[in-house]
Amino acid sequence: MTASAPRYMARFRCIAEACEDTCCAGLTVPISESRWGLLRQKVAGTPDAARVAELITPNPDGATGQQAGILGKRADGHCAFLDEAKLCSLQRRYGEAVLPDGCSVFPRVLTRWGARVEMAGSLACPETARLCLLSEDALVREPVPEEQALRPQVARQVAAGDDAWTAHADTVREAMLRLLNRREVPFAARLYALGRMALDLGDFYFPGTTAFASTETARLASILREYESTDTLASLHAQLQALELPGGPWAGICGAVLRSREAAVSSPRFLSLMSAVRASYGGADTHPDRAWELHAARRSALASLHGARVHQYFLHHALNHVLRHPFTEAESLLNAVFLLVLRASVVRWVLLGHPAVVALLEAPGTPVAALDAAAVEAFQVVAKHVEQAPSFLDFARGLAGEGPETFARLLILVKGL
Repeated sequence: MTASAPRYMARFRCIAEACEDTCCAGLTVPISESRWGLLRQKVAGTPDAARVAELITPNPDGATGQQAGILGKRADGHCAFLDEAKLCSLQRRYGEAVLPDGCSVFPRVLTRWGARVEMAGSLACPETARLCLLSEDALVREPVPEEQALRPQVARQVAAGDDAWTAHADTVREAMLRLLNRREVPFAARLYALGRMALDLGDFYFPGTTAFASTETARLASILREYESTDTLASLHAQLQALELPGGPWAGICGAVLRSREAAVSSPRFLSLMSAVRASYGGADTHPDRAWELHAARRSALASLHGARVHQYFLHHALNHVLRHPFTEAESLLNAVFLLVLRASVVRWVLLGHPAVVALLEAPGTPVAALDAAAVEAFQVVAKHVEQAPSFLDFARGLAGEGPETFARLLILVKGL
C-alpha cells in the first residue's frame, strides 16, 4: 500500500488534554460488530465489563456490521468513556485496537484512489485546523509512512469501475486543485472559474456516465486545458468584477444556516460564538442588507490589513475540501463546487463576525496571532457543528437546485466572498 497526505496531516499529533475542545463530544459514534466483540473480550473479568455492557447499546435503527452498536453519552453530550483528563478511558486501559473506527481514525479522513490511499484531515479538530490554516506549506502533498494511515481498510473507495465519472475523477480533481492555486486572479474569481468549468463539463460528465469514447475524452481534456489558460482566467475575473449583485441574500443565507444549527447543537462553545457573531451583525432582528453592509466593510478593512493571511486561510480550506470530500459523492461536479463555496461563505461570515476580529479592526495594531486564533476557532467550530450535519447538507442540496439554476445561485455565494 502507498499512502500520501498533505503536509499538515503528516505533522499532526493529537494534543489530548491540551486541546481547547474534545472530539469526544457532540457526535454519535457507531461501533462495528468486530470491534465491539474485541472490546468485550478485552474487558471480560474487569470492572469495565459492566460499563461496556451498559454504555454501548445496539443501534436503534437496527443496523448491523459497521454500525452495529452506539457508544453512550453523558448528559453533557460527552462520550461516556471520556475521563477527567479528557482522555479515552478505554484506549488508556486496553489500547487503540478496541476503539471504534471513527474514534481511531479521527481527524484523519482516508480515501482510496485505486491502489493509493490518501489521508486528509477534518478541520473539526482544533489542532488539525491550526496546522492546515496557519502553515504556508500545509497543503503540499507528500508520501507518509503506512502506519500513519490508520485502518486503511475503512478508506472510502473512489476510483472503481469502468464508468467515466470515476475513471476520470482523479484527472478532474487535479485540474480543480491547480485552478484553486492560480494566484494571479483573486480567490473569488478562481471559485467562479471552478463553477464555470463544472457547468461546461456537466453536459457530458456526470454520475453514471458510461466509459468515454476517444472524442469525449478529448473534449474533457480540452475543457480542462481551457481553464488552465491565463486569458480565460483574466476574462472570467473581469466578468465577475462587472457583475453587480445585492449582498443581502448572501448574508441571509449565512445567517439562516447558523440559526438552524443553533437550534440543534448543545455545545456551549458553539452557542457562545454564534451568539457573539449574531450580536456583531446587529442581532437577530437585523435586516440582511444591513448585516451585509457591516460584513462588506469589515471584509474590505481586513483585506487591507491582513489580506494575504486571510487568503491563505480560505485557500487552504478550499484545497483541503477538495482532498477531503471527493466530488464523486455529489450529484454533479457543479453541486460539489456549490457545496465548497457555501461552506466557505458560512465560515467567512463567522470569521468576520468573530468578536476578536471585530476588535482587531478597531485596533489595527493587534498582533496577527489574535487573527490566527480567531480563524482557527471559526473554521473548527463550523467544521464540527455545521459542515457535516445532515440538516446542513439537505439545506445545501435544496438551495443548489439543478444545472443552470445551481450556477446562478453559486454566483450569489461567490460575490459574497
